[in-house]
Amino acid sequence: MSDQQQLEFKGYAMTDPSTWSKLTITSFQPKTFGPDDVEIAITHCGVCGSDLHTLTGGWGQSHLPLVVGHEIVGKVTRVGENVKDLKVGDRAGVGAQVGSCLCCRACKDNYENYCPDMIHTYNHEYPDGVITQGGYATAIRAHDRFVFPIPDKVESRYAASMLCAGVTVYSPLKAYGCGPGKKVGVIGIGGLGHFAVLFAKAMGAEVYAFTRGTSKAEDVKKMGADHVVDTTVDGYWKALEMTFDILISTVDQFPAGVSIREFLSMLYVRGKFISAGLPDIDQPLPPIHPLDVMKNGSLVGGSHIGSKQEMVEMLALAAEKDIRPWIQELPMKDAGKALEWVKSGEVRYRYVLEQDIVPVV
Repeated sequence: MSDQQQLEFKGYAMTDPSTWSKLTITSFQPKTFGPDDVEIAITHCGVCGSDLHTLTGGWGQSHLPLVVGHEIVGKVTRVGENVKDLKVGDRAGVGAQVGSCLCCRACKDNYENYCPDMIHTYNHEYPDGVITQGGYATAIRAHDRFVFPIPDKVESRYAASMLCAGVTVYSPLKAYGCGPGKKVGVIGIGGLGHFAVLFAKAMGAEVYAFTRGTSKAEDVKKMGADHVVDTTVDGYWKALEMTFDILISTVDQFPAGVSIREFLSMLYVRGKFISAGLPDIDQPLPPIHPLDVMKNGSLVGGSHIGSKQEMVEMLALAAEKDIRPWIQELPMKDAGKALEWVKSGEVRYRYVLEQDIVPVV
């Protein structure tokens, strides 16, 4: 390791699922360092809804102790001999994925985020048995394919939440042609939704924001939405039938009795309804009938984080357009409070934790 910074790997971990928001500083074993790996001293980590679903057991049981967090930015402290695009001292980030097979069709086509053998940033397992731990911590190691240089013009506190929430909506917007002349609707204005508004506007689309009630209307207009639609108004969809090229749903859970048929009716011919939100495993999408997609030839699909290519493109766009997410910064020791506030819906619109376990030189 020559004279580079020696890191101790520890983080704010859940040790008892019955008290999931009471996180205690715990040491953990990091990834076994290899020639393609990058080691990062963490300065910032965003708080994602995925962290909440994992800690509360909504997506199944967890390995314990567990450190969550997959919107990670920090300073590179070590690089493997095969790493060419990063060096010690650079700022870099890690998102929701830290590994894949790198040899399947998806990986070779720059769709490594759809690799059947992908490895998640936390609560997953490397082939050698090491359990992955996330970014509410001092440091992380990951394969270079899943580490992203942060542009000089993007502050670390802003970059952090882009690495999951941002790319989760940027990827389908880019894939399905968001740009000038297109009409894009964003359903749900939370962490993901506010990013969808920011990016869709920056990409040149006409943007509609769908939200329950009017409490976020002024905020979303400041973010760049051209129109705000209150979905609690009877018949809100009728004047918008056959309008949208893309509808991005960031809804974590559709309320009981809510249908998506009205949203599908608002799609133009061959329009896409893309589900980017991911609820607990026992909460499926509301049902649809084949007629709902036949009338306009619309398509219903999903999207999963993003590739390195998309991540680099997104960060470049953020630098070029000076895109700044609406964040609330907290010391990392307040991670449990932040998670409770995410659960209660108080966040506006993303929490970002600042390192407080050890200083980053």
